[in-house]
Amino acid sequence: MKRVLKEYILITIGMVMVAVGLFFFLMPENLAVGGANGLAIVLNYFFPQLSVGILMIIINILLFIIGFVFIGTNFGFRTIYASLGVSGIVVLFERLLPMHGPLVEDILLQLIFGIFISAIGMGIVFNQNASTGGTDVIAKILNSFLGIDLGKGVLLADFFITLMAGFIYGAELGMYSLLGVIVNGFVVDETIEGMNISKQVSIVSQHNEHINDYIIESLGKGVTLYSAKGGFSGEEKEVLVTVLNRKEFIELKRYIYSVDQEAFVTVSDVYDIKH
Repeated sequence: MKRVLKEYILITIGMVMVAVGLFFFLMPENLAVGGANGLAIVLNYFFPQLSVGILMIIINILLFIIGFVFIGTNFGFRTIYASLGVSGIVVLFERLLPMHGPLVEDILLQLIFGIFISAIGMGIVFNQNASTGGTDVIAKILNSFLGIDLGKGVLLADFFITLMAGFIYGAELGMYSLLGVIVNGFVVDETIEGMNISKQVSIVSQHNEHINDYIIESLGKGVTLYSAKGGFSGEEKEVLVTVLNRKEFIELKRYIYSVDQEAFVTVSDVYDIKH
């Protein structure tokens, strides 16, 4: 229960970040950088009586209905919560903090801040096995019926949205929007990797037994032991290898050098751990 609550808190934080990036930076400049939000910005041109937030809710509901019809109930409550949650927060911002123009006159600054804030938020949501909906659903439909890879499907859908934005709002905005789509993908990937990064630690010490016990008993982590031979000394040695998060690594490093100042420690980043 505690783990699920933590996951939903993180999803909610991600949702707020996505909504902030959209509402305060991208929407005032009509930067349609893909997704349901980008499509809503485009449709707002044709239906100005409907706010972007309301259009996002309508689009996501329609996409979920289409998804249920064509690919079944393959969404999950988290995705429904996240996608409709972002739309709801945007509607709330529209009611409480109406924007009458961009925060700054520089459209590139608006794009950069909007993309980075919303993409980091999306990365947090994705990392909790949820999704902000939108073109993800379109990509799943394309994958089911045309065999197009999910990543390519999202890019194809987003490209189509930015193309429409270019026709409606002009080539300059269309090009900025396309740039935003490309940068968004990189930032989302980097956010997910950064949240999941771990440290693989290899240790050679005269006090391996104490270090091994500390890792297992105090940190609650497993250890793999390797037999090795020193190339210079020819001595038989034992190498301890473990994988830890950042906080655990700091604690281990502090302990190692408290028991053995001469310990030989190497550290490398690992991004994908399978149990």
